[in-house]
Amino acid sequence: MMEVAGSWSEVFEGSETKEESSETLLGSSTLTLAPLVSDSPSIRRSQPILITSNRAKGVESFSSSVPSIPNPFPELSKSPVLISSFPPQSSDKHAIKVYGEDSHSRSVWVSPGATAREACHMLVQTAHCSDQENWALLEVHPTLGLERCLEDHEVVLEVQATWSLKGDTRFMFCKNYAKYEFFRKPMLFFPESMISDSADVNKGMTSSELIKNLLKSGTCPEIQGFLHVKEPSRKAWKKVYFFLRRSGLYSSSKGSSKEPRHLQYVADLGDLNVYTVVNSRKLYGAPTDFTFCIKPSKNPIRVQDLKILCAENEQTRTCWTSAFRLFKYGKQLQRNYEMSKAAPQKVEGSKLADGKSKSEASLVAMDFSGKAGGRVIQNPMEAQSAEREEGLAWRRREALRCSLPNLNSAVSPSSIHKTQLWFHGGVSRKEAQRLIEKQGLVDGMFLIRDSQQHAQCFVLSLCYQLKTKHYLVIPFENGGRKYYTMDDGDTLFIDLLQLVEFHQINKGILPVCLKHPCVCVAL
Repeated sequence: MMEVAGSWSEVFEGSETKEESSETLLGSSTLTLAPLVSDSPSIRRSQPILITSNRAKGVESFSSSVPSIPNPFPELSKSPVLISSFPPQSSDKHAIKVYGEDSHSRSVWVSPGATAREACHMLVQTAHCSDQENWALLEVHPTLGLERCLEDHEVVLEVQATWSLKGDTRFMFCKNYAKYEFFRKPMLFFPESMISDSADVNKGMTSSELIKNLLKSGTCPEIQGFLHVKEPSRKAWKKVYFFLRRSGLYSSSKGSSKEPRHLQYVADLGDLNVYTVVNSRKLYGAPTDFTFCIKPSKNPIRVQDLKILCAENEQTRTCWTSAFRLFKYGKQLQRNYEMSKAAPQKVEGSKLADGKSKSEASLVAMDFSGKAGGRVIQNPMEAQSAEREEGLAWRRREALRCSLPNLNSAVSPSSIHKTQLWFHGGVSRKEAQRLIEKQGLVDGMFLIRDSQQHAQCFVLSLCYQLKTKHYLVIPFENGGRKYYTMDDGDTLFIDLLQLVEFHQINKGILPVCLKHPCVCVAL
């Protein structure tokens, strides 16, 4: 055995350091002997290592040397509206929930000053809508059956702040073609019979010229007429003569008299909002379906605060509601209308000058009709013509296949219409009218649906002069092939898509061409 002079230490692997005498050595253990240094620090295992500041600086220099990743969505960093499932870093953003017409919702992060126009612009981008025009936010109260289209300049959070926390009020994102239609067709919205006699009609100016001049100046002629009003705390309705002026809404206590002693002040126009009422017969026992109501704009909606009014027809109701908006907002509506007519802004980075996306621009048109193989079509007009011809040829082949005698039971009629936005399947007649009314009673608004009374038939629902008309589309056989017709076979169409495209250019038996498809957007 070899002797070691001086004191020594024994270190076992996997254990803490121990000082022991030479008599306690274990023969089966692996040991290391080393002379002790009196001023050396004691050894400790499994302790955290302190990282020096020099290393931290090295990490910073390394991260700064990495090139920054560009923001793929620069328009979102500048927009007052953000759409995400997580809140933004800035604390001034607030979340609102917006519903689509399919009852699905999306959370939207908006700044305190975000307007309805800005919120709609962002929703158009995220929902991948084909166009950016005629979109609107609706304030909907399902329990009370109230709906109102927000004006483009209204601040979204200020509107939401007036809602009751216990209510079911919501925002809805949808099309609205009739928001500024009274600027385009004033005589349809303001008939002469409803213009007050106190208006300056006899100053060498016709009523149509008067209305146009007033609308251009951002105001509205005084409106008068009978309305049914629901008496408070009662189910009865009373017919009362009303006057709508710049100073407010008045009712006459004696017939249609407008003498000051017979006029009663009803409401201040600057402190109220006007809503259309859905399903008013069932909810409020209204005498007609053309119901609207007014309520104070700063207070949560309570049934006792609603002033429910009922008109005789849709034109009368539209006249009153349009006049309320014009008297309240004045020139602001005129500015909103001018902004809506401006060309919609393209999404930054996603659209090119010709309106095509970058992915579409990377594609080229090819012609494989020759024997030498394909060639690239350089002429843009030739490329568009080839695209149309290819689409028409495909449709002819599909229509021919579906119109041949049914030799195979597996062959079904052409279903190309099911992919179109204007086709709404098996909705009822009443629901079709409701969809068209919600998106704006403008001439040419249309949809096609399955007929509920006639098998294998369809119905074209079309809006004309504030009324919805319905036209039956029936299958028709000619020469052993199947077609569709609306005029007992005088005009035949191979499918519903051809029928729609034809009537977008020609009126045919319709009172107006098809212009605006009634669409439902899923968020």
